[in-house]
Amino acid sequence: MKEKLTGAAVFFAVIMIGITVIFSNSDHLTDWQDRNGDQIIMANEIKQLIHAGNTELAEKKLTELQQSLKETDTDLQRDDRTVLMCILSLAFMACIFIYVYAAVLRPFEKMRYFAGRIAKGDLDLPLDQERSNYFGTFTWAFDNMRREILKARSCEREAVENNKTVIATLSHDIKTPIASIRAYAEGLEAGLDRSPEKRAAYLAVIMRKCDEVSKLTNDLFLHSLSDLDKLKITAEPFELCGFIEAALSELSTEQNDISFAKPRFTVEVLADKNRLMQITENLINNARKYAKTNIDVSIIQAEGSVEIHFRDHGTGIPDEDMPFIFDKFYRGRNCGNEQGSGLGLYIVKYIMEQMNGTVMLHNHAGGLEAIIGLSAEKEK
Repeated sequence: MKEKLTGAAVFFAVIMIGITVIFSNSDHLTDWQDRNGDQIIMANEIKQLIHAGNTELAEKKLTELQQSLKETDTDLQRDDRTVLMCILSLAFMACIFIYVYAAVLRPFEKMRYFAGRIAKGDLDLPLDQERSNYFGTFTWAFDNMRREILKARSCEREAVENNKTVIATLSHDIKTPIASIRAYAEGLEAGLDRSPEKRAAYLAVIMRKCDEVSKLTNDLFLHSLSDLDKLKITAEPFELCGFIEAALSELSTEQNDISFAKPRFTVEVLADKNRLMQITENLINNARKYAKTNIDVSIIQAEGSVEIHFRDHGTGIPDEDMPFIFDKFYRGRNCGNEQGSGLGLYIVKYIMEQMNGTVMLHNHAGGLEAIIGLSAEKEK
C-alpha cells in the first residue's frame, strides 16, 4: 500500500507540474515572441529617427521601448512566481504524504504484521496502544483480545494440570483402602478370624474401607461434573435437629470423637437431606484429618434461620489461606502430608449456595469453626 500511495503522489505531482508549465509557458511564449519582435522594430525605428535628426519622435519611441521592457521584466517575475508556486505545491503534497503515512499507513502496516503473528499462534508479541492515531481504539481492542486468549489458554492449561493432579490424587487415595480390604480379606481366607469378635472386627474394617472407597469415587464423580452444574439438588422440608443427631450418630460408629448437645427446640428447614449429609461428612472428616481432635457440634437458632456449628480444637487454617480456601483444588498450608484433592470445601460451598444457604469458616484461639446457615421454614 505504501508503494501504491507513493506512486499516486508522484503521478499527480508530475501532472500538476506539467499542466502548470504548459499553461504558463504557452501564453507567455507567444506574448514574449510578439513583444520581442515589436521591441526590435521599435529599436530600428529609433535608430532611423536619430539618423534623420527627428530626436523628439525618437525620444517618444524610446519611452515606449522602455515601457515594453518593463512589462517583459514583470512577466519574467510572474513566471518566477509560478515556479515558486509549483515548488510550494510539491512541498505541500509531500507533507500530506508524510502525514498520511505516519497516521494511517504505518499503524495499518503494524496491525497487519501483528494480525499475521496472531494467526501463526504467536501471542507473546504485545501491540502498543497508540491512542493518538486513527486505529487507537481498534489497537487497544486487538491487544485486549490477545491478552484474553493468553488468559484463556493459561486457564485451560491450569485446568488440565488440575484434572491430572486430582485424578492422580484420588487414584492414590483409593489404593490405600483397597489394599486394606485385600489384607483383611486374605486374613479371613487364611482363617485368622478364630473368634466371632475378631471376625466381626475384620468385617467392620472391610465395611469401613468400602465406605472410604465409595466416598473417594463420589469425589471423582463430582470432579468429572463440569462446574458441578449437573449435581442434582432435591430440597424437601424436614426437622433439622433430629436429622443432625442421626447423622452424627452414624459418623460416630468408627470414632467416638464427636460431641453433640441436642437442643430442646425443633426447627424445620427446606434442604436436600443427602447433600446436607454429604456436607456434614465432609466437615467432620476434614476436622478428623487435619485437626485430629474432638469435634463439638451445636445448633443455634437465629431470626428466620438456623446455624450448625462444627468446632475442632486444632491449629486452624493460616490467615493467608482463608481468602482461597473455598476455591476448587486449593489446599491450605496446614495440610502437611495428608492426602486430598482440594474439592471438599469447594463442594460444600457449592451445595450450600444451591440450597440458598451459607458456609463460613472462623479461626479461634483453640481451633477452627465451620458454620452452616440455612433458612428456617417453621419453628416449634
